[in-house]
Amino acid sequence: MLSPRKIGIDLGTANSLVHVPGRGIVINEPSVVAVSVLDNTILAVGKAAKEMIGMTPDSIIAHRPLKDGVIADYRVTEAMIRYFINQVSGRFRLFKPEVMVSVPAGITSTERRAVIQSSMNAGAKAAYVVKEPVLAAIGAGVPINSPSGNMVVDIGGGTTEVAVISLGGIVSSYSTRVGGDKIDLAIANYIKTKYNLAIGERTAEDIKISIGNAIAQKDEEVYELRGRDFGTGLPKNISIKNNEITDAINEQLKDIVYTVKNVLRETPPELSADIMDKGMILSGGGALLRNIDELIAEATGVPAYIAKDPLLCVAIGTGVALENLNTYKRSILSKK
Repeated sequence: MLSPRKIGIDLGTANSLVHVPGRGIVINEPSVVAVSVLDNTILAVGKAAKEMIGMTPDSIIAHRPLKDGVIADYRVTEAMIRYFINQVSGRFRLFKPEVMVSVPAGITSTERRAVIQSSMNAGAKAAYVVKEPVLAAIGAGVPINSPSGNMVVDIGGGTTEVAVISLGGIVSSYSTRVGGDKIDLAIANYIKTKYNLAIGERTAEDIKISIGNAIAQKDEEVYELRGRDFGTGLPKNISIKNNEITDAINEQLKDIVYTVKNVLRETPPELSADIMDKGMILSGGGALLRNIDELIAEATGVPAYIAKDPLLCVAIGTGVALENLNTYKRSILSKK
């Protein structure tokens, strides 16, 4: 198979996806890198590295190079981008690919340059960075170049990005460092405070996926979990109910709703009318939390719809934008 000339990367805090035009999504792996403390070498990337979290000896650190949607470690991010390019292209490629990387809407120009530099160092011929909400909208099939208002709420692992898009550009946007990770942390803290039990981030995420709900429910669901008792230090089993999880994540959900309201307040009246007619699109892994669309619609009075394949929207958007660079050039913020 020929190595691709264009590669789109959704560089997420929790997961990273790679899209190749014509082939679709070819990689979907956790944004985790395992590094050896002894000689500072990269040992594993993605799924293999995530499996090491909480299991590694002192000589290995499994960490995420992105924190709250922002690159916390450029060397490790570069290694991750290089890993993705090599996985897709093979080590012996005839030409360097053009690479498009998604970035948070609130990114600074310095951070944007660093992403471009990391991509170029990792083997890209040209690097483009595009804001996540724009790519999420493209991936969800929203006609962003039309002269009407379109609103996207992208709830990722590290950030929630809310933007109103018209004529290919962002008219108003707001980003909050609340996403799936903070929701998982809130669940772990609740169980620690109420049950004196320590659980890992993987368990907290599993609880969220299994019984998490944005709105309290009449029907009770129970989750059986095992953790370490803080008092005895020994393993202990408990049962937790779905409405407890709704209470536990209430503050994080309020932050997300507040961010959506902020953007609606700043949106010009003409575009607000469009958004009221069409509703807002929810994308990102956080859109999979049960009834979050209902919660946001109730709180704002604006209809909310979950995109088809919300987890894949940004990655699909990179592929569509790469295939139609001329159409979307206004939305592409930077190129080298």
